[in-house]
Amino acid sequence: MSSQDIPEENLPAEQGDAHGAVKVADEENPFADPGLPPHEHRIQDIDERAAKRSERTVALLFTVSMLSTIAFIASYVAIPVDRSIYVWPIGHISALNFALGGTLGLALFCIGAGAVHWARTLMSDVEVADERHPIEASPEVRTKVHADFKQGAAESGIGRRKLVRNTMLGAMAMVPLAGVVLLRDLGPLPGTKLRHTTWAKGKKLVNMNTGEPLRPADVAVGSLTFAMPAGLDEHDHDFQKNIAKDALMIVRIQPDNIKSKKSLEWGHEGILAYSKICTHVGCPISLYEQQTHHVLCPCHQSTFDLADAGQVIFGPAGHALPQLRITVGEDGYLEALSDFEEPVGPAFWERG
Repeated sequence: MSSQDIPEENLPAEQGDAHGAVKVADEENPFADPGLPPHEHRIQDIDERAAKRSERTVALLFTVSMLSTIAFIASYVAIPVDRSIYVWPIGHISALNFALGGTLGLALFCIGAGAVHWARTLMSDVEVADERHPIEASPEVRTKVHADFKQGAAESGIGRRKLVRNTMLGAMAMVPLAGVVLLRDLGPLPGTKLRHTTWAKGKKLVNMNTGEPLRPADVAVGSLTFAMPAGLDEHDHDFQKNIAKDALMIVRIQPDNIKSKKSLEWGHEGILAYSKICTHVGCPISLYEQQTHHVLCPCHQSTFDLADAGQVIFGPAGHALPQLRITVGEDGYLEALSDFEEPVGPAFWERG
């Protein structure tokens, strides 16, 4: 049905003079304004039944958005992280990622599609022509803006189309819940786990390459040896979590070259044990200069002086490498005297 099939008295009244008279080009004004084409009414402007159908369509889209948000939350809670499914033609993918992406995408798409369908079928589509005005907002302009806003709100039908309004508000209110649920992955709080390692009094220092306990004679002057606490097995379920805090660098420096009295006292005959974890972002340190006793982090070039209590001498690291107090046990092997006295690795918000 077109507007030509409707009696003149049933057509909505035109608003303003947006479709004013067409100006004719002449010698003085060869580029005259041709004006706007005649306005054609939509079926929703003419037939209330068509408007109701559009209203129900918009409400359906918003309702599907709400259901999709609920499905997003349910998928996040119910689907295991390690479950995979086969999706043609992609192949095997994570079931959780597929469900979260599909439900959240559908929720956002339905809100957008509902808003577009509402604007194109139910809101006013009358073209409005207005003269250019100065950037400065005069009182008359402000009054006009308020009047236009009120008119637009009235024409949108948001007060009269309660079903559309309520379902739209419901969909927009529920979509942020998807982001709130994702906050669960920020926890639980670390508590004191970042302040402690598995090092303790009596724990032997084990060579990470050979798996054998270290004796003082095994550490030569100028060498760099990597160690871990005895009892730590790479086949353990939590090995990676523990080694990320427990890894040590063992160096031997002539006692006369050790600048820090504390470092000398915490070592044994010039053998010093430092955390291998860089205090910038946690990269493993592995580059050692024998002549200067400096170690370099390969990630961002933070440099530490092992002869001076592991102090930072270059780079973005914020604090010195923690040192582990060591001694020699009755059986002649190197062992720890305690845990680290400060947290290893990068700084964190609870540290103080």
